[in-house]
Amino acid sequence: MRTPDELTVLFRSSGRKVTAQRQCIFRLLQGDETHPSAESVHVAAQLEMETISLKTIYQTLHDLTELGEIAALDVGTGRTRFDPNVEDPHHHLVCQVCGSVRDLVVDFPDMSLPAGADLGFELGTAEVIFRGLCPDCRKATSARSSPGVPVGRPA
Repeated sequence: MRTPDELTVLFRSSGRKVTAQRQCIFRLLQGDETHPSAESVHVAAQLEMETISLKTIYQTLHDLTELGEIAALDVGTGRTRFDPNVEDPHHHLVCQVCGSVRDLVVDFPDMSLPAGADLGFELGTAEVIFRGLCPDCRKATSARSSPGVPVGRPA
């Protein structure tokens, strides 16, 4: 994703308004590796701008997606997540407990479909999503299952 200053220029050159709220969103997304939802961007933005609306967050994220500056992801967490890393090809790791999403930079050079399996689709890109437990959830799960710690209670 471009810098907040570059996004400001891009928005203006594409006829979009640049507001203090949008610049706040640009700053929040810069370098964010958590793949935030619109709701989590809203919570963070409210710390800086108390009156920023969720509608403004959604519209700005939609505009950034339309401009190719971020990617909207459906990784099965129940909310669309937004990925500011659109420069580097990558896949994703998704925690099945807390829903955290992280980039996975790995190449699958031998991945291909058998003849006819494309069902007539013209194929473009592919994304692989690995599901499992993030380090924090793995640690919490292992602490709950340790001897002497009752299951279902925090350790």
